[in-house]
Amino acid sequence: MAGFHTVQQGDTLAKIAADNGFFDFHTIWDHAKNADLRARRDNPNVLAPGDQVFIPDKDQRTEAKATDATHRFQVRRTKNLLRLVLEDLYGKPIANATCELTVEGQVFTVVTGGDGKFEREIPAGARSASVLVKKGQTPLLNVPLQLEIGHLDPVDQRSGQIARLSNLGYFLGGLDDEDERQFKSAVEEFQCDQKLKVDGDCGPNTQAKLLSVHGC
Repeated sequence: MAGFHTVQQGDTLAKIAADNGFFDFHTIWDHAKNADLRARRDNPNVLAPGDQVFIPDKDQRTEAKATDATHRFQVRRTKNLLRLVLEDLYGKPIANATCELTVEGQVFTVVTGGDGKFEREIPAGARSASVLVKKGQTPLLNVPLQLEIGHLDPVDQRSGQIARLSNLGYFLGGLDDEDERQFKSAVEEFQCDQKLKVDGDCGPNTQAKLLSVHGC
């Protein structure tokens, strides 16, 4: 039955679609009743807890085919891709490294490119993963890196700003850290590195740059 879903921490549209039996999350995302949400959230897989997503009823499709023949039907599924850039403590890409990626108990071997990035299709409902660099020139060799999939909040929210600053190595506190001085210092350092106005205010210009540098 059609209705609204309240986004919980860790929800992505890919997961919401899979949980409701949809192969393509665009069926939900492109619905007219989600126009306001699309206007506020550029990325369907970066939602905020409390966001309202309209889930439409599933359409039934009928195909007229002869009963005395064999027919093949193809279902289009959208891929759910995990893209990750690995950098060392100095911001240098961990290039051409062989890594062990574990997602929901499945283990994959991936290799980073010259920019430290790799991409891998993962289950739509995946919530966590880990990465282990097995071969490469980095101090992070064999150091487990834990990932929380779908937990990145939009950049216009304080938690989303802290998460991105932390991922980029600017903020050492937690997402619920209330230390305003520490947060402002991290913003100032980021602004200085990106040649922005250094005022410690994570306003629209700083948010846009944070999105660009972080990648999402």
